[in-house]
Amino acid sequence: MSPLTTSFTRNALAALVGLGCLAGAQAQTMAPGVLKVGLEATYPPFESYDGDKIVGFDPDLTALLTREMKLKPALTDTKFVNLIPGLAAGQHDAVISGLYITPERLAQADAVPYASSGALIMVAKDSKAQPKTEKDLCGLKVGLQAGTSWVKLLKTLSDDYCKSANKGAITVMEFPTAPEVSQAMMSKNVDAQLEIAGAAKMIVEKTKGRVAISSPDLVYPQTLGIYVKKGNTALKQSFETAMAAIRKTGEYDALIKKYELTPVK
Repeated sequence: MSPLTTSFTRNALAALVGLGCLAGAQAQTMAPGVLKVGLEATYPPFESYDGDKIVGFDPDLTALLTREMKLKPALTDTKFVNLIPGLAAGQHDAVISGLYITPERLAQADAVPYASSGALIMVAKDSKAQPKTEKDLCGLKVGLQAGTSWVKLLKTLSDDYCKSANKGAITVMEFPTAPEVSQAMMSKNVDAQLEIAGAAKMIVEKTKGRVAISSPDLVYPQTLGIYVKKGNTALKQSFETAMAAIRKTGEYDALIKKYELTPVK
């Protein structure tokens, strides 16, 4: 075999391998050439409706990633508590919805880190309670969106710290969506709300100052993840490759800066 033939064969094989990797990712999506992404579109700035269109950090990131993956994005508005179970049930291929990476979720699905953030504590503007840290939530009624990782964290804090320190238990109250928590707080049905930083700042803005942030620093900082069905290695690797590509172009850093998040290494 001549050197020219060998070179051609190697190039052809490389091209076939590349196509095989892409096909592998596509073959494990619900529809060929389409990536169905589950999110809850009531969670600005991560995702919310602008008319009939879903906008925010996660849709913007999804557009960049699917461009690199040669897939067409299809965003599906899904209740928060159904996002991770929906992967196993075949309702969507991936979840990109501002979800923290937690051991409980990793037991059900695989994740690719895509940003870092933490929570902020909010109170009604005229509230006497002004909690600065999570420990200041002892003795208060705290509203949370159902299914968030903070539900377990606050219950553990209440049992392990608040009660033993005789500061009063934290009463955790769960609501279907973050806006419903805010409404309950403004109606004096809860004392405080814990919400991811970007969403908390948006809530303060949308309520025109009726809600204020009381914590000067982030509470429970964690890493956000893109989730795929457990064992879907091809799709997970395709996301990782696409993330590396948009980092190289600088688009990832620009998006992180726009939405005031922290990049992952």
